[in-house]
Amino acid sequence: MNFPNLITIGRILLVPVTIWLLISEAFGWALAVFLIAGISDGIDGYLARRFSSQTELGAYLDPIADKLLLVSVFAALGIVKILPAWLVLLVITRDLLIIAGVMLAWVLEKPFIMKPRFISKANTAVQVTFIAVVLAIYAAHLSPASFVPLGTALVATLTFISGAYYMRDWLLHTKSIEGAK
Repeated sequence: MNFPNLITIGRILLVPVTIWLLISEAFGWALAVFLIAGISDGIDGYLARRFSSQTELGAYLDPIADKLLLVSVFAALGIVKILPAWLVLLVITRDLLIIAGVMLAWVLEKPFIMKPRFISKANTAVQVTFIAVVLAIYAAHLSPASFVPLGTALVATLTFISGAYYMRDWLLHTKSIEGAK
């Protein structure tokens, strides 16, 4: 086990802490833990590259840690009724469809190599920023009235478009599997 992987595991362990803080409506602490997790994501990646300590385990753990944190935070904010249920379902469904597609291709012994598109990177950046701003608004006891609806619309749009691209890529991949038979 190398140090960057330990940092990633630490980030995974922050997920239940973050959920508990959100459900307890301790938004300031939740924001702090969310930011620590985000900073640790950058640190583990930097250390792995800088010291050539990238591992296969780390290649799997890092995106798992990222998705666990984001999906969990969206779900918890839906539970405390800060985010609309339909947005939470959209975010979670997109990620579940991606995971299911990758797993199905793996079961069929035709691995689906996902190449992150710009739209997916933009989607992740917007989701992370949206969550951080929402947590900051609630931690500071400000009114979310103007930001949350606009942020919700932007997250929903990018999540849908990103999911549609992944679905298209997966369908093209499965078509190439069928064409190869």
